[in-house]
Amino acid sequence: MVNNASAINVTPVAQTEMRRFDLMHQINTRGTFVVCRYALPYLEKAENPHILMLSPAARHEGEMVFRPHGYAIAKFGMSLVVLGLAGETRGRIGVNALWPRTTIATAAIQNLLGGDAIMRMSRTPENPGGGGRKNLRQAGQKLFGNFLIDDTFLAGEGVTDFDRYRFDPSQPLAPDFFVPDDSVPPPGVSLKPKT
Repeated sequence: MVNNASAINVTPVAQTEMRRFDLMHQINTRGTFVVCRYALPYLEKAENPHILMLSPAARHEGEMVFRPHGYAIAKFGMSLVVLGLAGETRGRIGVNALWPRTTIATAAIQNLLGGDAIMRMSRTPENPGGGGRKNLRQAGQKLFGNFLIDDTFLAGEGVTDFDRYRFDPSQPLAPDFFVPDDSVPPPGVSLKPKT
């Protein structure tokens, strides 16, 4: 099961309407919890069960990038579901989170977070999608409770060509704002424009 649903609004706290805050939590955090709750009986019977959240790292050794806007709180709520379920289902279901190092060329980036300029500085959706597919192929009983950065995880699985995921290779890649500042890309990966 993959949880990717998100409502997004990145206005500062003082400017966030409560109805938008509530919507983000209903879809992101509550929606994740509800879907997991009702999927658990089926996953418990599966041969290699997995739950994968597209949510940022809830724990990190170095400096964590955190913005107090409602979207961040709702996305980190999804990450807390990862921690809780990974502990609760340990050894039975692989519960992990996956997050992109860079912005991803999606409608949210196009319409809400920067338009064409940020789209050109993004990776295509196939990059995190590849990480998700590889995660779901692993033994769920052995891989659980992890917060994975897409390119680092894929590099560990043998992927070496990340430039093919660039929306516009002539542009630098825009780091996602939930990736810790001290998170180093894997060898061979650069956020600089491809020359």
